[in-house]
Amino acid sequence: MATRIDTTPITEFAQRVTENVETVIIGKREQIGYMLVALLCQGHVLIEDVPGTGKTMLARAIAASMGLSFKRVQCTPDLLPNDVTGVSIYNQQSNSFEFQPGPVFVSILLADEINRATPRTQAALLEAMQEGQVTIDGVTHPLPRPFLVLATQNPVEYEGTFPLPEAQLDRFLVQLPLGYPAENEEIEMLRNLRKAHPIHGIGQVVDGTELPGLYDLVTDVHVDDSLERYIAGLVRATRGHPDIAVGASPRGSLALYKTSQALAALAGRDYVLPEDVRGMAPLCLPHRLILKPESQLRGRTARSVLDAIVREAALDIGERDDA
Repeated sequence: MATRIDTTPITEFAQRVTENVETVIIGKREQIGYMLVALLCQGHVLIEDVPGTGKTMLARAIAASMGLSFKRVQCTPDLLPNDVTGVSIYNQQSNSFEFQPGPVFVSILLADEINRATPRTQAALLEAMQEGQVTIDGVTHPLPRPFLVLATQNPVEYEGTFPLPEAQLDRFLVQLPLGYPAENEEIEMLRNLRKAHPIHGIGQVVDGTELPGLYDLVTDVHVDDSLERYIAGLVRATRGHPDIAVGASPRGSLALYKTSQALAALAGRDYVLPEDVRGMAPLCLPHRLILKPESQLRGRTARSVLDAIVREAALDIGERDDA
């Protein structure tokens, strides 16, 4: 019998952040929840959406709500790795080199249009994401905790871009679309922006330094043996599907496992349900799949193929895990 845990600290933390962010970002409660899932899993988020949908404001609002440091890097072809990670500069007075930290030394970093940076700069940023540290001139500098990278891509403009290789896409915990607001939400946004932007008045409502203490609570959320088989089965099904050339890696299995735990904790449960797994699969797996060219010509997408896999797998698990 699994030991019961109290998820109240997580739900209260998330509720205060969500309500505060919603004073700036209207109609995106679900997306805010997924961002918190990534934070609770110490993961990074790739946001793919058109300009003007609130990606920067969402990142700033979450950082301000937690009292965490925030910086934005506009990725361009002439952006160098040292422009992100930092550089050692010779100090004539001290007769020594001094390290000048780059914008990556922050709790929440927005890498805007990451696919406009060269592969070398992308690699430098993604190395920091994976290792949680930066090495300059043989000296290792740890990054802050918590550390979250929000990278954006524009899905409608590819001229002058360097698409992220599949191996680098695999480093992102989730890929999240924001989408357009509903009509009533857009009208409310227009009214809120008549004068000053609400982002300028948003304040801190929680202590972001509490996040590392919440990580352990998330990892204690119970996952039944049958759900572990369900997660593994979903990922393994992507590796043998006729429309998929390369399926999800074991990192995809781990991402689905951890995010399902976090989603359950946000719902106030200390156990994972099949709905948690099915809810996170579209965010954790499609960007890790490579479709066969002939499948793409037939109009198939990674998301549509995954949806079919999830529907078929749901039939196998039946009612056993809902009891």
